Amino acid sequence: MYPLKFKKNLVKKIWGGRKFKEILNMELPDDELYGESWEVSSHKGGLSYVENGEFQGKSLIELIEKYGKDILGEEITDKFKGKFPLLIKYLDINDRLSVQVHPSDEYALRVEGEFGKSESWYIMEASDDATLILGIKDGITKEIFKEKVEAKEFDGLFNTVKVKKGDFINLCPGVVHATMEGSILICEVQQNSDTTYRIYDFDRLVDGKLRELHIDKALDVIDFEGDVEITTDAGRKKILLAGAEKEELIRGEYFSIDKYLVDGEFKDEINRNFKIYSILDGEGKLIYNGKEYHAEKGDTYFIPAGLELKITGKLEILKSFM
Repeated sequence: MYPLKFKKNLVKKIWGGRKFKEILNMELPDDELYGESWEVSSHKGGLSYVENGEFQGKSLIELIEKYGKDILGEEITDKFKGKFPLLIKYLDINDRLSVQVHPSDEYALRVEGEFGKSESWYIMEASDDATLILGIKDGITKEIFKEKVEAKEFDGLFNTVKVKKGDFINLCPGVVHATMEGSILICEVQQNSDTTYRIYDFDRLVDGKLRELHIDKALDVIDFEGDVEITTDAGRKKILLAGAEKEELIRGEYFSIDKYLVDGEFKDEINRNFKIYSILDGEGKLIYNGKEYHAEKGDTYFIPAGLELKITGKLEILKSFM
């Protein structure tokens, strides 16, 4: 095993932009708008293939089937029966993301045949006017919501929040969300699911047609009283380590996330299960077994279970683990 880098799976979106190239140094194949880069995935919607080292060309599914506990860790392999539980993306939201909601495991497994979708957003860049819809206003019942949505009367239904670079948002299943103003670049960590119920898409046309809405399913899963967890860079506790500063962003049922600011040389702890490094900024190296792996802004590395790594340089890293 060694640090694995996967080929980026780029997805065009009506709300996308060009920040993957302009900010994250990705090569885009044409001049169109791209909204998602699937970085680590075993989902049929965008399967990841290794682009470095001896496993080059192998899919994440192939590696898990062959190496199982050596790559995922014994605990994760046993719990998820050899399936990969997460999906890691970068998102470039340059226009309004549709008003949407995601289901829980219970609903999604029963209705859609896949995991539910709990997700977290780390905001890498944001315009000054960046504003999100996050949750339903107090006093709005399911009956009121249904009546208003069917009449396309959205004023007064949603909580809106201005966001900025460094904000971290935990979006539990059932929380209605969207972008309203401005643009944001996000690192997204989520369950291995692509199930989204669209409530409103601002009447945009794709190939001359309105995109499909899923009002009935959305009404089944919306949490009308749920709170959204948001933390800011200034408000989070900083933990000083040898060669790095650490922030614990979330300890959750589906995943945990830390942010590291590495300056110099840092020896990360050995995780009993896999972990994933999303490089938010900077440049440096991952060093394993005497071999160096270049890391820079926009990169993502999958670290198999049990690997002992050193990280050198000046890097801002989001570490996702279980």
